[in-house]
Amino acid sequence: MSLPTNQLTLKKIIGAMLFAAKKPIAAADLKKNFIQTAEEDQTCRQFSRIKESEICAVLEQIKVDLIQMEAGIHLAEVAGGFRLQTDPECGPWLRQLLNSGRPSRLSKPALESLAIIAYRQPVTRAEIEGVRGVNVDNIVRHLLECQLIKIAGRSNLPGHPLLYGTTQLFLEHFGLQNINHLPGIEQLRRKEEERIQARTKQSEQESAENTDADDEEDEDDDDNEQDIPEQKTDGQETKTQDSKPPQGADEPASPG
Repeated sequence: MSLPTNQLTLKKIIGAMLFAAKKPIAAADLKKNFIQTAEEDQTCRQFSRIKESEICAVLEQIKVDLIQMEAGIHLAEVAGGFRLQTDPECGPWLRQLLNSGRPSRLSKPALESLAIIAYRQPVTRAEIEGVRGVNVDNIVRHLLECQLIKIAGRSNLPGHPLLYGTTQLFLEHFGLQNINHLPGIEQLRRKEEERIQARTKQSEQESAENTDADDEEDEDDDDNEQDIPEQKTDGQETKTQDSKPPQGADEPASPG
């Protein structure tokens, strides 16, 4: 038997929706559900004008209540939404209850490749292999089958290789709200910026050195061009002087 609407509270309704949701649900989606429900059921109109800020406040209250209850479940913010999940410390008993056996784990090479994709996405297979130094075809295929990565498009490089990025399931699996919450992401970005700046500075220096070398070669060529005419002039003068008849040479006799 359902309770009268006037006995329902916003926290109770949101708690029920969180429990029934199959994936993390955002505050905006909860608000949308309140509006759609009010349109279909007039008895629920009292919650149709709930603000998103009120929903967020209730979510925080539910989070605090679950922590204080120590009921083995808590409210987590992952993948851009909220979900109820069990306490990791209760894992052994849950696996026994669900007959799930040992938890499935990714191999170390798969985790390394997944980390490269997560931190450098979108990334090509060749770039992953450039970091790891080995072929990653089978690993990439396995990560695609696990739905931890996805094809994010094609690169503008020759051949237009596929680009890979992480999925929503990746965020849910590792309990991340978004990619910016990856451990050490800010430090990695700073190092990447420093590496790019250093590479740009080195290229500018090499370009400047090449320009100076070209200028020196041009100056040497100009000097050589100035010397050549003088040598030709000397040669011409010498040849002219040599062609003059020697003094005292016999001149043709004038007709008598």
